[in-house]
Amino acid sequence: MFITTLAATIVMGPMYFADSEKTAIRKFWSQPGRYVTTPTKEFVVRLTPEGSLWMWQYNQKRGLGKTNPGQVPKAANETEQVWERWIDQQVSIDRSRASYLAAVENAKATGTMVPPLPPGLPNEMPSDLLTFAGPAPAFAEHVRPNLHTVKFDDVSYALEDNVDMRPRFAYYRWRDGTRFFGTKMKTLPAGEVDGVLRSAGISPSEAKVFKTVSLLEGGFDSLNTYDTGFVSVGFIQFASLAQGAHSLGQTLLRYKTENAKAFHADFRRFGLDVSETGALVALDLATGLETVGPEANATIIKDKRLIAAFARAGRTTPYRVAQLKTAKQLYYPADDEITVGGLKGRLKEIFRSEAGMAVMMDRKVNTGKFGALVDILNMIAAEKRVTSFAEFSKYEALLIETLWFRVNPMTDPELTKPAPCEMLPSVLARYGRR
Repeated sequence: MFITTLAATIVMGPMYFADSEKTAIRKFWSQPGRYVTTPTKEFVVRLTPEGSLWMWQYNQKRGLGKTNPGQVPKAANETEQVWERWIDQQVSIDRSRASYLAAVENAKATGTMVPPLPPGLPNEMPSDLLTFAGPAPAFAEHVRPNLHTVKFDDVSYALEDNVDMRPRFAYYRWRDGTRFFGTKMKTLPAGEVDGVLRSAGISPSEAKVFKTVSLLEGGFDSLNTYDTGFVSVGFIQFASLAQGAHSLGQTLLRYKTENAKAFHADFRRFGLDVSETGALVALDLATGLETVGPEANATIIKDKRLIAAFARAGRTTPYRVAQLKTAKQLYYPADDEITVGGLKGRLKEIFRSEAGMAVMMDRKVNTGKFGALVDILNMIAAEKRVTSFAEFSKYEALLIETLWFRVNPMTDPELTKPAPCEMLPSVLARYGRR
């Protein structure tokens, strides 16, 4: 009897919501009009998660690591040029077929006729690409997205699933996923933002870097649940990743620890919590069961009521402060140490301008790494016979030119810039932008 009871306890794990809380949460969400799902008017063409995953795996096998999500990586040689042409052609064929099927479905509503789809030219997959990357799935499909309307007492959200992605976006994973762009930090009233930044201990110079990175990610209330981040929210898209924890879990844990009352008002009373180790906790509003970590990811992606709570919380000052504090702790790179040969120092010794720090923070947020920074510094050290770590700061403009990831901060008039420097041809030849 003891063994059976103990085993059951281990399987069940900790309980995060009392039964009375579960009842209250489910009662709130069961009120008429709280959550309404309706099909959108028309069938449309969408990228398939399977096709997106194939593209990601294809890039990984090419040794590209994490690529800029807004761009298609260029072919590295003649063989890849042939492969790229085939992929582009097949994407076009699949999208044309999906567009035709969408038109057929839409015509049924009006009783109109759709001309037959003209036969396409054969597009046989190159044998070496087949061997390299495996059979390609369909890259496009016709779907009818659903509109999910979520109503709180103070605000409502309209969230659509089957999000429209670029035809060759390599990070799309969940048809159930959705997104909300929110209000970018830089467009909020200056006084409102400055007050939150001060409360979070962010200096004016750091604030400008944060605002630049926020323009690339989103606002305090932004979210997406369609890509490899699983559940991603906030001004730099804190993500739960496959483990259902990561930086999003750390943000929530900080919030809960520092302001339990506000955390309850923003999350717990709607069915969301975080474990003592930073794993997401989500109440399945249909069954009343608690899900944790990876299972919580799935629950939140499926149920738009839960993800909408993150958007609502992004309007509140305490949650904004928690985001900023976590972002500075995890992603502000000024004190990160690197070693170049026998020289060791911190990034702030090299990147002394706000533009330079924005490049490094953008890379750290988006890729978790600093790109080819050490390799470039090694080239500079060898060519210019650098003898101290601080000497690298002379080449900050060159480093920015070769390392900026999504947007070149040298074009941002609000950021301080480094002085012009010698743009070493050897470095530009290897890492310059073509």
